[in-house]
Amino acid sequence: MPKLLNLTIMLAFIVIILGAYTRLTDAGLGCPDWPGCYGFNVVPANAQDIASAQQAYPDKPLHAGKAWNEMIHRYIAGLLGIFILIIFILSGKQKQQLRLATALILLVLFQAALGMWTVTMNLQPIIVMGHLLGGFSILSLLILFRLRLSRPTMTPNLLTQSLDNQSQQTLILPLHRQRLARVQLYCAIALPIVIIQIALGGWTSSNYAAIVCTELPICNGDWLSRFDLNDVFSLSPIADTYQYGVRDTIARMNIHITHRIWAGVTIIYILLTTYQLLKHQVEKKIRVIAIALLIILCLQVSLGIANVLFQLPLGIAVAHNLVAAILLITLITLLWFNQQQLQEVL
Repeated sequence: MPKLLNLTIMLAFIVIILGAYTRLTDAGLGCPDWPGCYGFNVVPANAQDIASAQQAYPDKPLHAGKAWNEMIHRYIAGLLGIFILIIFILSGKQKQQLRLATALILLVLFQAALGMWTVTMNLQPIIVMGHLLGGFSILSLLILFRLRLSRPTMTPNLLTQSLDNQSQQTLILPLHRQRLARVQLYCAIALPIVIIQIALGGWTSSNYAAIVCTELPICNGDWLSRFDLNDVFSLSPIADTYQYGVRDTIARMNIHITHRIWAGVTIIYILLTTYQLLKHQVEKKIRVIAIALLIILCLQVSLGIANVLFQLPLGIAVAHNLVAAILLITLITLLWFNQQQLQEVL
């Protein structure tokens, strides 16, 4: 099971990368139908199949490159679903494993539905953002499943090891537990903050607002006087297709700005969280993960800045999505190990 989970986690990463690549190459409607492509299981290649495809979808000309981007993404996503089904079958009657496996199966089914709606609803932004979050959620559950299987034995903290006197232990252990609980609270609050930032990133991308702001740290002059949260959180106006966006420039600027503002909140809070982790005497493994979280955060900020400065180059934009996923699962891993240490001293 651990090896199968490792392989499945790798597949989930690949699906996230391919999903970002498909979206950023404007291939989300490379195939106008689902789950096939112009009525075929593969992208039409010969003249007869191409003619049949164009007859079936006369208003949607075939672009083979975009169609293959979309279909490869679907193939790998389907393979991921098969692996998760195998995990569900192998979970047997072990309650904790079965619960996670069941949650994964249900999430995969919902993710498939979101993938279908992404096509049938012509890239409706709320669906596209939901599809992104679904992929991240599947990866997160797989990581949690893997961590539960590992069930690491935490090394007792050096502080508790040095307690020879029972009276000292009585006085210090409650304080140590209090510190661990405080650190865990910081980490627990950090998780929804990061998830909100990922959602805002997906919302920015799905509304084609990523390159509307071309300056740093401000956004094209006097943005503050034009800022309106209604632009950010309102659904897109009804349109035949949402490809390339349907909102006006001001609305896209407000979406982009909100993503930047919350990025600042995320940066400050994760810095504060890692400071708390490194300040208190915690398990060495947790300190290493906290340092890794800090490094990943710096990388993600650098990629975000590069996206603005270089106008969303494909490689950097895809990497920005990938590192967001790594940041999320690193935080989940940190929460897991810190909870394990907290239980050690209870």
